[in-house]
Amino acid sequence: MTLIKSISGIRGTIGGKQGDALTPIDVVKFTSAFGTLIKRNSDKDCKIVVGRDARLSGDLVNRLVTGTLMGLGIDVIDLGLSTTPTVEMAVVMEKANGGIILTASHNPKQWNALKLLNSKGEFISDELGKEVLQIAENNQIEYAEVDKLGTVELRNDYIQKHIDKILKLELVDTEAIKAADFKVVVDAVNSSGGIAVPQLLRALGVNHVIEMYCTPDGKFPHNPEPLPENLTAISGEVKRNNADLGIVVDPDVDRLALVSEDGSMFGEEYTLVAIADYVLTHISQEHLARLGFEKNTVSNLSSTRALRDVTEKHGGNYNASAVGEVNVVKMMKETKAVIGGEGNGGIIVPELHYGRDAMVGIALFLSHLAKTKKICSMLRESYPDYFIAKKKIELTPEINIDNLLNQVQEKYKKQPMNTVDGLKIEFDKEWVHLRRSNTEPIIRIYAESPSETTANNLAEKIISDMKQFIKG
Repeated sequence: MTLIKSISGIRGTIGGKQGDALTPIDVVKFTSAFGTLIKRNSDKDCKIVVGRDARLSGDLVNRLVTGTLMGLGIDVIDLGLSTTPTVEMAVVMEKANGGIILTASHNPKQWNALKLLNSKGEFISDELGKEVLQIAENNQIEYAEVDKLGTVELRNDYIQKHIDKILKLELVDTEAIKAADFKVVVDAVNSSGGIAVPQLLRALGVNHVIEMYCTPDGKFPHNPEPLPENLTAISGEVKRNNADLGIVVDPDVDRLALVSEDGSMFGEEYTLVAIADYVLTHISQEHLARLGFEKNTVSNLSSTRALRDVTEKHGGNYNASAVGEVNVVKMMKETKAVIGGEGNGGIIVPELHYGRDAMVGIALFLSHLAKTKKICSMLRESYPDYFIAKKKIELTPEINIDNLLNQVQEKYKKQPMNTVDGLKIEFDKEWVHLRRSNTEPIIRIYAESPSETTANNLAEKIISDMKQFIKG
């Protein structure tokens, strides 16, 4: 059993001993700590928005969280089955003091988590995350007296509110989508996307929706991470139905993967590339000025170079942040980026909100596909081809990882480098990124090249270098 306490939230497996897994006592403990922090930073009555994905433990965790917040004297807006981006938007729309999303994202069914949001509907900062952990550790918690207990208001209208906001975006072209008469297959891994995605598609004018795994009962039919090896069923379904597109979301609907009409994977890395290309092509200078944005983009250091190529083609500037949504959002604000995200299919459109959102990604991608009048596989072929190799090197606990990375940095000191998050070394249009794990003695190695063989060879070369340094 596993319990991982980090600055962005608490995640773990259900069942087991307190402190070793995400037990009911641990849920109450960390909810109490977060609620206490919210109350300390508020000068008025507190309100927190709560929503969950459909995983099997969701109802249990929801009851524990809402009851604990009531016990602290905090009012709760409970969205029930919802999506991560919907909760993020609801925090702002409800003028709440924070939010808690009950989801372990792409993790298997035995996992759940508390993802913690600030009053802007964004993941809490490193500083606040550490404060939550400290409050929990020191047990600095005081509950409300009986006359000051919080209340719970159940709301089931926020997915529609989310959709309504998407439909109002200038770049979402419902007329073009309707005219294209798309046939779309949806795999929502039997979670809350099974509610949200078909509802969105019909609102966009897609009349031919084939639902796969859209019953929100938490019985994941396959590993819920939207990677190619987990998407063989929808690939076959797209081809059998002569569909134009397959849409796959993870359990909390913040990651988007696409399947082309021939059953091939569009590529999670290229979800952001294609949508950014559409935004940068069609957004006007007047629209940019009105929003206070520029034709800039952001992704993390481990994401494909193709986004940089597309951004520069449109005359914009591309920037890379440290890995993690909170870091991408921070750099997007600093650079006034009009779109950003991560190479795992996470799309951030700040005109809507600063959070990864598969729903707005779907609306913009369908607008793009409709306007180009291309089939999906042809659209994918229009972008630069890069391949990312993902490797890791396992180390014994006594090895000093910082020293090892310094030795690699010294060997390649003549190359352009970035040390914001681990070590990224650039070789013309190729790069390698080394990141240490926070939970185990390994270094993850990501390498990208226009050639799949070269990407793998580059990663293996760095691993060979590190093994020599360890021996030497």
